[in-house]
Amino acid sequence: MGDRGKTRTSPGPRVLLCGYYGEHNLGDDALLATLLALLPPSCLVAVTARDHHQVQAQFGVATCPRGEPIRLLWALMHNQLLVLGGGSLLQDSTSQRSLLYYVALILAARLLGRPVLLWGQGLGPLKTRTSRLLARLSLHLVQGITWRDDQSGAMAAAWGIHAPVGRDPVWSLPRRNAVHSAAGPSAGAICLCWRPTPLLDDAGWRQLENQVIEDARRHRTPVCLVPFHAHQDVALLKACAVRLEAAGLVCQFWRPRTPWDFMEGLASVHLVVAMRLHGVILAAMADRPLLALSYDPKVDAAVTAMAIPSISLADPDGLAALPAAWERARRWRLSPDRLARHHQRNRCHQEMLAQRLV
Repeated sequence: MGDRGKTRTSPGPRVLLCGYYGEHNLGDDALLATLLALLPPSCLVAVTARDHHQVQAQFGVATCPRGEPIRLLWALMHNQLLVLGGGSLLQDSTSQRSLLYYVALILAARLLGRPVLLWGQGLGPLKTRTSRLLARLSLHLVQGITWRDDQSGAMAAAWGIHAPVGRDPVWSLPRRNAVHSAAGPSAGAICLCWRPTPLLDDAGWRQLENQVIEDARRHRTPVCLVPFHAHQDVALLKACAVRLEAAGLVCQFWRPRTPWDFMEGLASVHLVVAMRLHGVILAAMADRPLLALSYDPKVDAAVTAMAIPSISLADPDGLAALPAAWERARRWRLSPDRLARHHQRNRCHQEMLAQRLV
């Protein structure tokens, strides 16, 4: 996004953006890029981050460490507003410790008199009664909310908390002017954006790999493997590459630096097979033939809304439909009308920021 300070005419509110930023996850980078683009240009921004150098270099913003409570409290004291930006932060599927972290952050901000906004958030999963109680109490403390999906909005509404519902904010990621990105996938490649999941056993992974092998041999195409989350996906994809190369396929690893590099690099790809939600969204926005392997209701919602061919990994018999879904995916293209409706639904995210950051 560059240095936001270059666009300011006069200082605006000081805003602390909190999320899973600087984690070397292209999906979280895309959320941050979208949020920064939608903030009023006069805002003075600080971002919680794990890798400070990556976030500072890529986005030109000040940072503070997300995992150091004293420094985070200091940042709260020196900013006028807290924005929890994108993703699903009020959940206990990662761990209850994660939920407690964000509940404590909201409480600390309110004790300091700082307004709190939940921007483009998902709500849940919340597996325990205690988690649901904590999340419900937290929602009553915040000053503005927009949800990214109907299920989250409905859960909050059942608690008496009504707020606008849009789609995932990354659907509104602005396109950048054409640039020459670093080397991307080979022409015609099958691009795999896979992540670890307990929904697939060894037999399931072999079935997926065999489908890749059959298709790559038939079309005489290479395979490109993209670790969307650099820390979580690499080991899985390296193991897959070993087996694919043993079958005679040409494999390459591609690590795009930014969400825009990823979308632009897909121009020569003939098929994307993605699991991660933002891998699906960015590939769809790049208008590439696309198959989604859904491991989570948030992915189900995205593929249903955009009519993307998909396989539900939660369905024990889902992979039986893999060959037919694969062929449908090769013919899939983005619907401009559906994307326009997503953009219209997502206006609530920008409107909430504009109303609260005057």
